Order: sequence, then C-alpha cells, then structure tokens
Amino acid sequence: MREILLNDILWKTLLVGLIAQIIKSIINFINFKKWNWKWLTETGGMPSSHTASCFALSVMVGMREGFKSPLFAVTAFFSFIVMYDAAGLRRAAGKQAQVLNKIMEELSSSGKIKEERLKELLGHTPFEVLVGAVLGIVMGLILV
Repeated sequence: MREILLNDILWKTLLVGLIAQIIKSIINFINFKKWNWKWLTETGGMPSSHTASCFALSVMVGMREGFKSPLFAVTAFFSFIVMYDAAGLRRAAGKQAQVLNKIMEELSSSGKIKEERLKELLGHTPFEVLVGAVLGIVMGLILV
C-alpha cells in the first residue's frame, strides 16, 4: 500500500485527468453560462480527460523508463485503445442513445413508457480526443 501511495506517476496521471475535467467544466460554463458540478465527473466533451490521462502516463513512463522500454509500449498501446474507444465506440453509443431517447419521448407522450432519458454525451469527437492527447503530452512533459 505504501508503494502505491508513493507512486508519483500514478498521482500525476490522476492530476492530469482532474485538470482536464476542470478545463472541460470551464469550457461548458463559458458555453452554457451556468455551472454544473456534474461536469467534473461526466464523460464526453472537450477535452477528452481519458485521453489526456493516458497520454500523460505514456509520456511520463517513456521519460522515466525509456521510449524503447516494454512498459512504454504497453502504456502507449493502452493510450491508443482509449483514443479509439473515446472517439469510436463510446461516441457511437451516444448517438444510439439520442435515437433511443427520441423513441422514448414519442412512447412517453402516448403513455406507453415511462423511462429515464439515456445519457447521450458518452464519447468524443476526434478533435476533442486530439486536444486531450496534446494536453496529456504537454502535462506529461511538465510533470515528469
């Protein structure tokens, strides 16, 4: 347990995720002119905090262990999987949620269904993922 608590790369990676979520919340505040505390924990939006965290982790591991190390390869591969998931699978799931919400609205108005709306903003646009990657690389270089 002590080793986990002293793992600076782990804590710096978590910090990058938090910073990305704060940036996302500020951008949403500017766009919507109101504050929502849920933005600090929600997925989707600008920038991708998952991507930022993963890229920061990869950069810090690469700087410390070497960019030829197997550990860097593992973290880099993991980062690319997260990017693909954020811009591909989770974004597609969000689009499906939009369609299902429209269907549920129509059924709800006829009294045939009473379900909660599904979360639509699950994934990211490719640009949001790219910005997350750049943020992660920059933060990884700063924090290492």
